[in-house]
Amino acid sequence: MFLAGLAAAGACAGPLVAAAQSGNPRRIDVHRHVSPPGYAAEIKSAYGKPFPPVLASWTPETCLADMDAAGIELGILSMPARPGVYFGDVAFSRKFCRESNEYMAELRRTHPGRFGIFAALPLPDVEGSMTELAYALDVLHADGVGVWSSYGQRYLGDPFLAPLWTELNRRNAVVFCHPTDAACCVNPVAPTMSETVVEFAADTTRTIGSLVFSGTSTKFPNIKFIFSHGGGLMPYVIDRFHNDERLPKNAGMFPHGVEAELKRFYYDTAFVSSPSGMAALLKLIPPSHVVLGTDYPYAPGSATTGELAVCGAAPADLATIMRASALPLVGAASLRA
Repeated sequence: MFLAGLAAAGACAGPLVAAAQSGNPRRIDVHRHVSPPGYAAEIKSAYGKPFPPVLASWTPETCLADMDAAGIELGILSMPARPGVYFGDVAFSRKFCRESNEYMAELRRTHPGRFGIFAALPLPDVEGSMTELAYALDVLHADGVGVWSSYGQRYLGDPFLAPLWTELNRRNAVVFCHPTDAACCVNPVAPTMSETVVEFAADTTRTIGSLVFSGTSTKFPNIKFIFSHGGGLMPYVIDRFHNDERLPKNAGMFPHGVEAELKRFYYDTAFVSSPSGMAALLKLIPPSHVVLGTDYPYAPGSATTGELAVCGAAPADLATIMRASALPLVGAASLRA
């Protein structure tokens, strides 16, 4: 449906899309997945987890070719939520995250200025994650860390993550949040409809609410959170956030209002780059906190950048979204001079 929508837009504005993809716009994509060598074989043999074919065919060369086609100079790599990095075996997950992070660091060394790193953490293993974040940030100079929207029934505002947030807040770190399968819900509709259509968006919204209404985001203001897919459903249910803000139990929680809290976060454009999606997001969030995200290899980068070109946003706002808004989130080790 996403690609069909893009094709329809392209039929009306083909020259504009072509112009947007030409030249060297030096775009920064914060939502680009990686599939380390042996990922599929190891996960299948050890845990019997299904492996998406689109990840099985991933290579650095195909990733770079997609970036070049979309005018993307720098892609920040992160591990995919499916099948993930934790399978109940703490020792395996710690080892797997370390190897995955070192692989991403090697890709950055091999292709300077093209790849960045949101390091994998073996959550819900907090102790192992504390060790890995120190290694990733101090030794590998990762741009930040990646987390899922939930871990079983626990969301990002849960107190079990407080040690992690304390350290990341001390470091003024970037945290990239990607949705995952929600433990609370299964797809209740037609089997031809993927859980990601509704539940990925819903789980992102749940975890934003968890961070905000637990007081976690207020307590740790130095963390730069990035939420995938435009914050899920959050822009569309903002009135409900406001309604909870007014409840007596939340009195005094938000000195500057719940909306100001939400506007401190960053939101990427993956699967919300249509005119309707971007209109809702930009009505609430300033362009300086909207960043380009494509979700490659689940969609080609040019699908997102092409659709953004005809979404109706002002050219100056699009330029900000495509590159400038991501600059505060990227470390010196990943940027090309």
